[in-house]
Amino acid sequence: FIKRNARAGKPFFAYIPFSLVHMPTLPNPDFAGKTGNGDWADALAEMDHRTGQILDAIKEAGIEDNTLVIFCSDNGPEATDPWQGANGPWRGTYFTAMEGGIRAPFIVRWPGKVPAGRVSNEIVHIVDLFTTVARVGGAQVPKDRPIDGVDQLDFFLGKQDTSNREGFPAYVADRLSAVKWRNWKVHFIWQEGMYDTPQKLALPKVVNLFTDMKEERDVAAKTSW
Repeated sequence: FIKRNARAGKPFFAYIPFSLVHMPTLPNPDFAGKTGNGDWADALAEMDHRTGQILDAIKEAGIEDNTLVIFCSDNGPEATDPWQGANGPWRGTYFTAMEGGIRAPFIVRWPGKVPAGRVSNEIVHIVDLFTTVARVGGAQVPKDRPIDGVDQLDFFLGKQDTSNREGFPAYVADRLSAVKWRNWKVHFIWQEGMYDTPQKLALPKVVNLFTDMKEERDVAAKTSW
């Protein structure tokens, strides 16, 4: 697909949804047992290899400098035994509004345009990809309906240090569980794990994520009025 479009000089969009590290983790037989750390690690190693194959194909096609590559996840770690993952210092799993459920890896690669090696802790939401990629491709974002995504291209290109998004609402199913703004988060419903019962809080819990990555301390409860 990549070679065919590159030869024809045609722009293309390729969406490649790896499900390798999602339950049940089933690595290709060529990777089964390769890491010695179980199916999850083998599937992770295979995903790394497959991503490399795609990047190699782009380079071999001679379009590396004219191709925007985005690598991301749609959620944090699994909650079901024995496929649980990890999300660094953050707490929680997917299907929750905890940082461990909503924070995910996000890597942008565009040689000569996106600064190499740049790391940021700014907020980018997955819905921002629609508006950003539309601009990259020269398409117009619909104006006859509300659009959730914001254009993040200048942020990705290093033309500005900050994201064009300061926060977002965190829904779990149809429940507004939390709202995040910069380094602050307000929980309305408390649920640490996917299989825990959601608890509607009598008073919202306010967390400063700079000083409390595991969301253990309610700063609102310690405020004097």
